[in-house]
Formats: sequence, C-alpha cells, structure tokens
Amino acid sequence: MTITREVMNIENHKRIYLSPPHMTGKEQVYISKAFESNWIAPLGPNVDAFENQIKTYTNVKGALAVSSGTAAIHLALRLIGVEPGDHVFCSSFTFIASANPILYERGTPVFIDSEPETWNMSPTALHQAFEEAVKEKKLPKAVIVVHLYGQSAKMDDILAICNYYNVPVIEDAAESLGGLYKNKKTGSMGKYGVYSFNGNKIISTSGGGMLVSNDQDAIDQARYYATQAKDKALHYEHSQVGYNYRMSNILAGMGIPQLQVIDERVEKKRKLFTKYKEAFKNIEGVSFMPEAEGMYHNRWLTTMTIDPTLWGKYPEDFVKALERENIEARPLWKPLHLQPLFKNHRLYSHSINDVSVSEKLFRTGICLPSGTNMTEAEQKRVISVLKENLQEKSKSPMVRIESFR
Repeated sequence: MTITREVMNIENHKRIYLSPPHMTGKEQVYISKAFESNWIAPLGPNVDAFENQIKTYTNVKGALAVSSGTAAIHLALRLIGVEPGDHVFCSSFTFIASANPILYERGTPVFIDSEPETWNMSPTALHQAFEEAVKEKKLPKAVIVVHLYGQSAKMDDILAICNYYNVPVIEDAAESLGGLYKNKKTGSMGKYGVYSFNGNKIISTSGGGMLVSNDQDAIDQARYYATQAKDKALHYEHSQVGYNYRMSNILAGMGIPQLQVIDERVEKKRKLFTKYKEAFKNIEGVSFMPEAEGMYHNRWLTTMTIDPTLWGKYPEDFVKALERENIEARPLWKPLHLQPLFKNHRLYSHSINDVSVSEKLFRTGICLPSGTNMTEAEQKRVISVLKENLQEKSKSPMVRIESFR
C-alpha cells in the first residue's frame, strides 16, 4: 500500500510539459534505414520522401526540407530579393524567428498588429501600412504573415491587399501545419510557405523546417542557396553567397511517420482544447482563442485569456502557480514591437485610438499544456491548479503590467 501511494504521489507531481515531442514508434525504422544505407548526411532518400509527403499533404508543387523554419523564412526573403534598407511588413504577435531573418538581409521590419477574431495580422492595420508606404514611396519588398498558435490569418483580405500592390506574401505556418483556411492548407496560399518541425511543434524531426511554393523554379533556386550555393562544376565553384541549411537524412526519417499521423494529432489537440474550454465555460473573465468562420484551427497550443480587472492577476501569476506544481505554461508571445531588439521599429495598430490588440493579448493570456501524449489525468491536474488560483483573487495592487513587459 505504501509503495502504491508513493507511485501515486510521483505521478501526481510528474512534470507536465507545454508541448513535448510525441513519437509514433515507427521513426526508428526510417532512421535505421539511413544508417544501414550510410545516408547519414544532409540529402538522401528520407529527405526526398519527406519533401514529397509535404507536397502531397499541402497540395503544392515544390518543397525543400531545411534545418529550421527560420532558415526557410530566410531563404524565402533571399528569393524575393530583400536587400539592405528594404522594408518587410511582419506580424508583431509572434515568436522572434519570424522577423530575425529580415535582419539577416539587413532589411527593416515594419510590424503589423493583430485583430481580435483570429489574433493574427490585421487587414485593417496592413491596409493602413500600405497607404502610408505609398505616400512615402517605400513599398515593402515582402509581407510575412504568421498563422498564430495554429489558426490561419484572414488570407483572402491579406492577399487581396498584397496582390493589389504586387507584394509577395510569405506564410509563416510554423505553428499551423494541419490547419485550414476555407479548405486550403495553411502555408499553401502565399508565394512561399514555411513550416517548422522543432521539438515542440505538432510533428517533430527534433529540429528542421520546410519551404514550400507553387513556383518550382524558386524552390530549385532555394535548394541551390541551401547547399552552399555550389555551382555546376567538377571542382567546388561558388559565385553567390550560400548557406548550410539542408535537413539531415536521419532527421527526415523522423518526419515521415510523424506526417502520416498529422490529422490524428490535430484531432487530439482539438479535443484537449474542447476539454479546457468546457472546464472554464462558466467562469467570468476567462476566454479562449476563437476559431474564426471558415477556419480549421489545429490548436497547436490551447491559449487562454484571463481578465486581470476581475481577478487581480496576470499571466505571470498563473504561470508561476503552475510551475510550483511542476507544470509548464507560458505567457502568450510578447509582441515584437515591444522587444528591445525592435524598440525603434514602427507598429501599425489595429485601432488608432486604443492599445494594440497584440499588447492586450500579451498582458492577459497564457498557453496551456497541449501535448498530444497528454493523459486525461494530467489535463485534469492542470485545470485543477488553474481553478484553485482563480478562486484566490490577488489583493495586491495591479501595477505589474509595465514590469511584465
């Protein structure tokens, strides 16, 4: 009996991660094939198969497996021809990897706020940014739109604006593989699409990414850049700057069986979200990232907002409370226009007379554990800790917004 209680105590305090890798059990088959054939370097049969799988799944003509989603964004900017001083419009409410590649090419990020229905790039703010760019005679070289936490941005509106000005769109779909916009796969609608297979993503190759496009010639050019821009010659000849960005044949072997279960993984993520939402449906001031009309949200992470004017608590309070119970949670992304690196860069807000939507979300929201291998008992544990902390309203003055920024 004592042993049973000890085991139960261990289980009740076992670490719950935000979005850990979830292997299918078949990865080792493809990894073993790579070792048996000695294809352990970048390129190889697993890479080719993984690229073809992605093309089929997303219904695009070309795909290039690379070392990270960041590398894929960088290659897209290089293909578009971003040069020093060029402006690139970019979602502000995202991870910094969406914008860092702009700096690699010494371009200038211009940030676009979110809108409430999808939490993604605001077409209203984007339109304002373009109008001002026309007045300044400085149109952007590209627009990077992020499909945040697994939900598509309003692509019809965004593409209409960008196409009017003849500016190409890069879809950062790092978080949204398996998500849909009007039955189209996220990442398949712009000039270029980008996916990430980092350890915390819905499918993982440990590290890695994919660049996709319906322009096969562009993908071929990206392949050239990604393999050190080696020219066709018997010796090593290089006429342009290149990068060591190709994916390992070993890691691609992890991706093949993972992609085969992508729809199952999305369904599991959505079920986790539904349970969270049901658990908090009657609690005032608590809401979740909406699923906009025409969207199919992959719910990569379940994201919750809690009104601090009602509860006297902010994201950091709930993150810390969960951490005390050995549960990992995170605040929502800190908007890039608030990051010290980008403090002098412009933001176009969704509403001119109000605080930006992305800032409001950051100040009120958290990401909840959403792993596809999460058990029912683990999810109940997360819900229980959150509810306990909601019942204990803070008596402290509400002055921590600025410090948390």
